[in-house]
Amino acid sequence: MPKAPTADAAKRLTDIPNIGPSLADDLRALGIERAVQLRGKDPVELYLRLCRLTQARQDPCVLDTFMAAVAFADHDDGRPWWAFTAQRKADWDAVEARLPPGLRRG
Repeated sequence: MPKAPTADAAKRLTDIPNIGPSLADDLRALGIERAVQLRGKDPVELYLRLCRLTQARQDPCVLDTFMAAVAFADHDDGRPWWAFTAQRKADWDAVEARLPPGLRRG
């Protein structure tokens, strides 16, 4: 199914590039129902909230995908989630330090 070209055109969360049913469920659990609600959001905060909510350390690729979804909402940037991996890796130590203690590695 084709993805929306802009956040305003996205009728469902799964219309956002890179977002399938599972990540759409995660976004809904965070109170996000529409693509435009991602505008101005901090993807790291979304990731940390999801980790706390699920009481599980989410795969770091979830953060990549949240970064991609926010870029789409903010700038209609439809790049694939892996285009954000290098940026996430550069900042990962700071993100991991903010995880609840029981979810940190090491």
